[in-house]
Amino acid sequence: MSTYVIGLDFGTNTCRSLIVDIADGREVASHVFRYPSGRDGVIVDDADPNLARQNPADYLEGIEATITGAMAGARTAVPGFSPANIIGIGVDTTGSSPMPIDAAGQPLCFDPRFRGNPHAMVWLWKDHTAFAEAGRITELAERLRPQYLSRIGGTYSSEWFWSKILHCLHVAPDVFAAAYSWVEICDWIPAVLTGNILPASLRRSVCAAGHKAMYSESWQGLPDEEYLTALAPELASLRPRLYAHAFTADQQAGTLSPAWAKKLGLPPAVVVAVGAFDAHLGAVGAGIAPGTLVKIVGTSTCDVMIHPHEQELKDIPGVCGIVDGSVINGYFGIEAGQSAVGDIFLWFVNNLVPETYGTTQDAKFAALEQAAARLRPGETGLLALDWNNGNRTVLVDVRLTGLLIGQTLHTQAHEVYRALMEATGFGALAIINRIEEFGVPVHDVVNCGGLAIRSPLLMQIYADVTGRPMKISRSEQTPALGAAVLASVAAGRERGGHRTAGDAQQAMTGTGRVFEPIPAHHETYRQLYGLYHRLHDGFGTVHGDGGMYTIMKELLALRDRVRKG
Repeated sequence: MSTYVIGLDFGTNTCRSLIVDIADGREVASHVFRYPSGRDGVIVDDADPNLARQNPADYLEGIEATITGAMAGARTAVPGFSPANIIGIGVDTTGSSPMPIDAAGQPLCFDPRFRGNPHAMVWLWKDHTAFAEAGRITELAERLRPQYLSRIGGTYSSEWFWSKILHCLHVAPDVFAAAYSWVEICDWIPAVLTGNILPASLRRSVCAAGHKAMYSESWQGLPDEEYLTALAPELASLRPRLYAHAFTADQQAGTLSPAWAKKLGLPPAVVVAVGAFDAHLGAVGAGIAPGTLVKIVGTSTCDVMIHPHEQELKDIPGVCGIVDGSVINGYFGIEAGQSAVGDIFLWFVNNLVPETYGTTQDAKFAALEQAAARLRPGETGLLALDWNNGNRTVLVDVRLTGLLIGQTLHTQAHEVYRALMEATGFGALAIINRIEEFGVPVHDVVNCGGLAIRSPLLMQIYADVTGRPMKISRSEQTPALGAAVLASVAAGRERGGHRTAGDAQQAMTGTGRVFEPIPAHHETYRQLYGLYHRLHDGFGTVHGDGGMYTIMKELLALRDRVRKG
């Protein structure tokens, strides 16, 4: 009889479960659940475009819907399939997506006092309301604790744990005061499944802790009390109610609680692995190894590499973090990425593409892709910056905005669409160059995620821009697959699981199609990248050409003043 594991993947708009045969990585069945709350699952505020929250009740509903739905599919697809042969569940989520909880571990937004209050909900990864707090955290660390910044690229982000909690203190002190603790969603969901949601005893992920909360065993865990007191005494008081140790995702969070086992129709002996972020487990599902850069290409991108932790690794300015064990135990995980990729294309199609390209979103995308593919590199005369949601790497600045130059009265929508694609390719190349500049060679690039599968044009542009082959993961669901891979390790050999992450990857992962760079196209893009880099430094750095650094910030400040009256 085959042995199976389940990968649970909680994304920005949907969650899914994936049932995988651990012998060969065969994906037996999957089920997707769309979050019912907010706008496409996200709680937003039209008066504040930086706000993005989620309702944790959607996650609980999604767990039951996706696992029972996938098991129904497995019974149809595999004669004799039995839930008794499922040995483990792995969990990946967005991040940093922290949530205030009470002393019993329940979400604060479940309390009648805070029901419907977005500050008591999940502060989704793409929430940028805490940009001022992130600047304060960075400035204070530069003066008092530069080691805190050395492994997160030199700048703390508004997308991350401490900046969001500090912003909550400033804008919703009643929520902050009522919160006993805060928890990342990748930690809370495994805790829910095991029935142990108590803040002091649930197992926290080193992936979330190290990349987003400035956790490191080299300074005994989270930032120290003196530093947090200098930020805000209330943060220092919160610190003892958080955690002292974090765990890798190949370890057990526990076993399935009797209540959830009954609800899902699974044995209580099913092991639940420690959670981690979607991009990092996506890298595992794509078969990451030393020298391989995995690009998870979706609404945003996350670029992940690993490096043996016994080998020297320099700090890399501008990356999102270097954390021991955040991807695979025994390796440093290196994280970088772009704050918007698919979101840029979606914004363009939803707001600016005329109906001559189609009357539905899908029709417009198909027509744009087809028309843009007929264009040669450089033919449009357009150049864009991919900062519509800020810059995650290498500038680490959410107060940067998009830019398009070169348009004329003859510019057409599909030309702009291609320029936006090219801009994300140039941003990808900037990340590769930064990582290699600091001594980590990139031998292979493996792409995964919906856009990597659905847009051959985007992958060809990336190959031509970077001058490197773009490999595509054979799985379309690499975060869920990666969660399943490490669940097979957490379950242990005694239950029929794999001994190591490497063993599991060798059995369960692989690549498929490869896009080779076209030399003539690469030469044109080499010239365009030089222009892109001048814009990048001019608008993104203090010392760039033309003194343009403050223009985007002043526009945003004026916008905010007008919107707030």
